[in-house]
Amino acid sequence: MTNSTSWNPSLYLQFEDHRLRPALDLLNRLPLQHAEAVCDLGCGAGNVMPFLARRWPQARILGIDNSAEMLQRARREYPRFDFQEHDAAEWRAQTPADVIFSNAALHWLTDHRQLFPRLLKQLKPGGCLAVQMPANFNAASHTLIRAVLDDLRLWNEELRRALNSVGILDAADYYDILAPRTGSLDIWQTEYVQALDGEDPVFNWVRASALRPVFNCLAPVQFSAFIDEYKRRLSDVYPRRDDGSVLFPFKRLFIVGRI
Repeated sequence: MTNSTSWNPSLYLQFEDHRLRPALDLLNRLPLQHAEAVCDLGCGAGNVMPFLARRWPQARILGIDNSAEMLQRARREYPRFDFQEHDAAEWRAQTPADVIFSNAALHWLTDHRQLFPRLLKQLKPGGCLAVQMPANFNAASHTLIRAVLDDLRLWNEELRRALNSVGILDAADYYDILAPRTGSLDIWQTEYVQALDGEDPVFNWVRASALRPVFNCLAPVQFSAFIDEYKRRLSDVYPRRDDGSVLFPFKRLFIVGRI
């Protein structure tokens, strides 16, 4: 994770299987057979790193994140790996990496036109940049956040800045940025139709990620009013199916660039 405010690892990992699957899909598309230095940029709780180590067993696997809470859990669960606390926007590799892998982290950062070329410069010749980011910012789960804030008149400048700083470019933009700088480039999108269980599952999913700026920027009484209305509207858009599950379609953007 890359936002400077605190993260809740247990809450984020509540849907661990669903959150892990895109990372494994990204990993399976990497063409690199051998690697000595692999960086998981925005590693969060570190749950992708064992899969990186299984793919490249001889590599040094380094996890970078700026959430002390996430790194505390990562170090406890995966003590064999190296972890460093850094902001991904400012991180520089001490030595060039074979792979920079980033799963569901870079959408928290701005200025991707500068960020992505800078990451490519951290690679060895022949190295790979592998990125997965949510591409569902036009889904109801996200548009309802702004709609409820509008209707309840809860906006403030801090919240507006925080929400406006999260997002991604179009796939074509990443092609234009990366194609001149890579020898091979693979960009694709996948929509996962996720069947979620439990009470208010879509809210619980969003609460662990996209709702963090709202939680951090509103007073408790304001956030409580927001939650009540947001949950009500979510239940209309994402109804429970006959088997008790709630379907939550989620689109993601994948990028694999090799220099």
